[in-house]
Amino acid sequence: MGEILRGSVPPPGSGTEALLNIEGRELRFQTLIGTGGIGTGSFFQLRGDHTLGREESRNGRFLDRRDYCKLHILCHYVKVLLGESMAVTPIGRVGDDEAGTRLLADMEEVNLDLRFVHTLPHTPTLYSFCFLYPDGSGGNMTTEDSASGEVSADAVAAVEGEFRRAGKNGIALAVPEVPLEARAKLLELATQHGLFRVASFASGEMEAIRRSGLLERVDLLALNQDEARRLAEIGDAPADPGVVAQSAIDRLSRNHPRLMMSVTAGAAGSWSWDGRGLFHLPAIEVPVVITGGAGDAHLAGIIAALAVGLPLAAAHRLGVLLAAASVTSPHTIHKGVNRRSLARLADGAGMGDEALLRLLE
Repeated sequence: MGEILRGSVPPPGSGTEALLNIEGRELRFQTLIGTGGIGTGSFFQLRGDHTLGREESRNGRFLDRRDYCKLHILCHYVKVLLGESMAVTPIGRVGDDEAGTRLLADMEEVNLDLRFVHTLPHTPTLYSFCFLYPDGSGGNMTTEDSASGEVSADAVAAVEGEFRRAGKNGIALAVPEVPLEARAKLLELATQHGLFRVASFASGEMEAIRRSGLLERVDLLALNQDEARRLAEIGDAPADPGVVAQSAIDRLSRNHPRLMMSVTAGAAGSWSWDGRGLFHLPAIEVPVVITGGAGDAHLAGIIAALAVGLPLAAAHRLGVLLAAASVTSPHTIHKGVNRRSLARLADGAGMGDEALLRLLE
């Protein structure tokens, strides 16, 4: 199954096989405005499967892989799947260094609107050090003193005209690796101007999120297992991933009945909650190279499908497909993903949702 995902994404305008089959239909959402981290990193392969200890020294090796941060991953996939029908506008900062220059070139290659991604002198581009266990799982450590840390509430407020123009035809996206104040401002402007609001938060931010009332300004919340545990105050005791997802959704939905949710759990699959029903989909079995970026790919697939007008349950399926495709690449953006490869993956996995298959046919 991994063979069908190799290759490169055709540049926008060179053909239609990269895009979802949206010809002749008006998108529900035509603009995405987002803020979050823009950066790069390196991968270090650890020896041994046991979890790295607090004071442990362990051997390993660096891998020839390209890492990208959340906002870039999400914007890339949404743009590649929807093309010129969707204006994708990131708000971010990069450093005046080799990494920043390369990232801007990558984003320009897929025609992201880079008017609000500024280069800062004397400030490094956001950098993550990712460590991997032999099974492909792992974690990362991310710099705080980076250009992404300079994205302020004022920087987001300066883009208010874009929110006003997008209105109800827009999606606002707030993801980690920029200060929480900037993301809160984005969600405030999105609420003021009627955009559909999508957010995720880091595990360490969950206590502040619970106190702040910020979830009142979110329509779709994306969580991984650890984030779900922290937000729902479940604790660290061993628990079935389905129990964690159900517990988090039960707790959050009591206080936020209109909040839609997506919870990912790696090989255990993922869950979506549309305010009425809870849906689980298993992960698709594919040759896994790395799992980094899979959660962001999952959310990008959901956003792209919602933009086309699919309900969350069907959008969830595209998220699962895109996440499965992403883990077959050594890089956290899989530049070989397109509609044809996703269609073959869906066929092999027996994903027969009619609305989704129309997008992939």
